[in-house]
Amino acid sequence: MTLRTTLDADLKEAMRNKDVIKRTVLRTVLSEIRNAEIASQDTLDDSGIEIVITKQAQQRKDSIEAYLTAERQDLVDKETQELNILSGYLPDQMSDDEIEEIVKDVIRDVEAKDISDMGKVMGAIMPKVRGKADGKVVNGMVTKILKSSSI
Repeated sequence: MTLRTTLDADLKEAMRNKDVIKRTVLRTVLSEIRNAEIASQDTLDDSGIEIVITKQAQQRKDSIEAYLTAERQDLVDKETQELNILSGYLPDQMSDDEIEEIVKDVIRDVEAKDISDMGKVMGAIMPKVRGKADGKVVNGMVTKILKSSSI
């Protein structure tokens, strides 16, 4: 069963169950998938759909941070519910240890010496961890390791 089929089936179920939040989230995701397909003029496969869902999840995370700063707990709760729904369609997130291992391997592979090689390292890592790790976490770990040179 493809991810698109799962999303469509879950949308129908949410509509039947009158689950307003899930219905809205799934409609938004499916709309974004269609927009991405129109932009690329091609049908997205599961990995392409995961990228769209990851972007949607990141938007929710950013909104949660903004709403926490603004002390809007009602909106934090709503965005958190939406993020939880989106997370159900993404692969399990990698642990910090797994990310660190990949970062160190890539640093060795691209022969990075210091922080000026950050672009090379991030460019090689992100395709490996896309959808499985937050880019901010990976970026922070790469920065920490390149600065400490504990490769």
